[in-house]
Amino acid sequence: MSRLVAVSNRISVPKRGAPPGGLAVGVLAAMKARGGLWFGWSGELAEGPVGPPQITTRGQVKYATIDLGSEDHELYYLGFCNSAIWPLFHYFLDAARYRDAEHEAYLRVNRQFAERLAPLLERDDRIWVHDYHLIPLAQELRERGVRQPVGFFLHIPFPHIEALRALPSHAELMHQFMSYDLIGFQTRRDLDSFCSAVVEIFGAESLAPDGSIRACGRQLRLGVFPIGVDVEGIQAETVQGLEKQSVQRMRRVAGMFGRRGIIGVDRLDYSKGLVERFEAYERFLEHYPENLDKVSYVQIAPLSRTEVPAYAEIRNALEQVAGRINGRFADVD
Repeated sequence: MSRLVAVSNRISVPKRGAPPGGLAVGVLAAMKARGGLWFGWSGELAEGPVGPPQITTRGQVKYATIDLGSEDHELYYLGFCNSAIWPLFHYFLDAARYRDAEHEAYLRVNRQFAERLAPLLERDDRIWVHDYHLIPLAQELRERGVRQPVGFFLHIPFPHIEALRALPSHAELMHQFMSYDLIGFQTRRDLDSFCSAVVEIFGAESLAPDGSIRACGRQLRLGVFPIGVDVEGIQAETVQGLEKQSVQRMRRVAGMFGRRGIIGVDRLDYSKGLVERFEAYERFLEHYPENLDKVSYVQIAPLSRTEVPAYAEIRNALEQVAGRINGRFADVD
């Protein structure tokens, strides 16, 4: 059986008590079941030249990690990935910001990934690249002689060409996609949006009757593969969580006042609609005042990408709206 090689911007080597990120939750179970190699950034920053991959083995999975240079992290990750692609792919065009130096860092980091991954590959590997951080990776691998099948899965939406064209490098990005053999999306809408960009860049004739793409001398298959969650695992964690002091304290307080609770759990991100959700709760209390002392809203929002200005702004906005709502409707207790 061929070896599975997963590649993602950041790797989550399993550690006791360390919560994995959203992508890691989706990939880790597959890697544990199949085994193979998982390659990506260690989460550490290097001031000097980036060294060779560090190899760690856990069960059937071998983890290969590399550090990123501090400047590359700022320009590639905080810059192009999360200040250009992320907002644009989520249709927040007013939040998207493009800079040539950040785009150059994006290409440079993908080149570094390819240079350090290629020597680790075996002839019968199947390579599985994850998410918007690494769109150019297949092209970089092909330029280094890699001929193994390479698939790509996009964990976020893909924008229609009318939004995508706001990215100055959108045509280059679409050409980079053509080095893959298979691209997977979360929804049919994302796939259709991708096809709208294919028609714009390569012409309608590049869409084959079987749904594949023929462009740049290659054939690319597309598919919709919605990622799920580990329902049994979540249920088990829920039962275990009931024993935590923080949960018991919240239940006691809610029970003491006879209140029902609305609970939201989202990463602190402007794409989650948290400000709008807070304002919806405020409107609920305005229109149905009989619920003032009966329904509480608790939002759990782990901090994210705090170095990106847009994320600092959303945190400030949430603090302000939460203070306003509590100031209007809270009692002294």
